[in-house]
Amino acid sequence: MEDVDNLFNPSLAAALKKLDPEDGEQIMEYFKTHALLSREKALLQASVREQKKLLVENGKLKKDIEQLRAQLQDKQKRRTGKALLSQAPPPHSLSPAPNNPASQQAPPAGATAAAPVTPHPPSASSHGGRERPGRREEEGGHCGGEIKNRLLFLARPSSDPLSLESRVDVSRLDLRVGRILSVRRHPLSETMSVQEVELGGDSPRTVVSRLGGRTNPDQLQGSLAVFLCNMKPSKIRGVASQARLLCCSASDDQVEVLVPPAGSAPGDRITFLDYPGEPDRELPTKLKIWELLQPDLQVDSKGVATYKGCGFEVKGKGLCRAPSERHSANMLLL
Repeated sequence: MEDVDNLFNPSLAAALKKLDPEDGEQIMEYFKTHALLSREKALLQASVREQKKLLVENGKLKKDIEQLRAQLQDKQKRRTGKALLSQAPPPHSLSPAPNNPASQQAPPAGATAAAPVTPHPPSASSHGGRERPGRREEEGGHCGGEIKNRLLFLARPSSDPLSLESRVDVSRLDLRVGRILSVRRHPLSETMSVQEVELGGDSPRTVVSRLGGRTNPDQLQGSLAVFLCNMKPSKIRGVASQARLLCCSASDDQVEVLVPPAGSAPGDRITFLDYPGEPDRELPTKLKIWELLQPDLQVDSKGVATYKGCGFEVKGKGLCRAPSERHSANMLLL
């Protein structure tokens, strides 16, 4: 960070211009761009390391879930077996009464019939014996409930977008067609331009891009392009940018603005047949979603913009293409 700040030191810029009046400013811009790219690369590497760490932790949580599930199943089996044993009738109730000749003799004449012998009423201990399974079930249910709650907590998808259950694909990007109303040079940089873009909202958005001298501003004015609209607004050399321009490039010398299909209108959303999800309201800055997706954003041999082979499509109107590229090219934000 200090290196980048030092590059913006006016005294250093003045010294370079004094040493090399013709190319001093270009050298300064080169140093600044190189420092910014190095810082972005370091941030991306840090985010990748954090992602790997989260994946390892997620694997440990899955192992814990499997162990708790096995413990829960074992406890349920033991509890069911005990309940079945406690509900079985006692052995003496199943055995027939012994043959007692005296008991089978008729009562003497004149004697009242003896009242039938009733079994002893169940004692409190027998009632308690029948109630124990219920208590055990309640206790077991309480224990099982705690385990189930823990399982649900561990199995619940993490709110961290980098976890395995989260969705990291191109549908998180809010890509829309925009009409460039005006183009002007950036007041503090010759390699940047500022556009006013109609994106279907109530008012145009300001977009700062690094097209520099690689594109004629007169050709951009009034044309349609594709913009990433849900990145957090940020200041670029003092000018707030509310969206980013999507371009394609086969090399540093060949940078072209991606072209929407004929008949597109400002505000039309770019969709993907294989990835129907809804875009984020605003992409989280720390997670570097664009950097994670960029390697899979390509222009194919037919000039069609794709994500993992799935075309950039404006529903009912067609596919987005590179204006002249007919070979593989990378996507980038300028």
